[in-house]
Amino acid sequence: MNRTTRSGHPKCVSADEVFLTAEWQHLAMLNYAVDASLLLPFTPAGTELDRWNEQIFVSLVGFRFLKTKLLGFLPIPMHSNFEEVNLRFYVRRLAGSQSRDEVRRGVVFIREMVPRRAIAFLARAFYNENYVALPMTHEIRRAVRFLVALGEALGGDARAQRI
Repeated sequence: MNRTTRSGHPKCVSADEVFLTAEWQHLAMLNYAVDASLLLPFTPAGTELDRWNEQIFVSLVGFRFLKTKLLGFLPIPMHSNFEEVNLRFYVRRLAGSQSRDEVRRGVVFIREMVPRRAIAFLARAFYNENYVALPMTHEIRRAVRFLVALGEALGGDARAQRI
């Protein structure tokens, strides 16, 4: 990743225009505490690693993009529903004048993976994002029995427990 050219703003699309709409569903997020030295080479200039309970975390996030449309109304055949997995970590920076510093938090994506080459190409071309195309499959299982057992183990009414 080249920190000097990476930007949170698209190169070819006005910030006032809707470029992409989608639903994110079936999200799974795995968080791991890591040593700061692993992430410092990816940390953008002017930011610092964000901490939670004095630890630095990297997250592996998987989800389904559904009903994806360009410009808010144009579905793309065979590219409207797909998986994404990304590896990310969290940063912060101080913004504002010295007397009124405000902490702003952000996410840095180390790698973003999708199953279609066209999606990866567009993300790299328009947003300079670090997308790659890899074969992917998914399986969604309902965890009702687990939730009932968890509710009972916590001493509550199993019917009232929700995650």
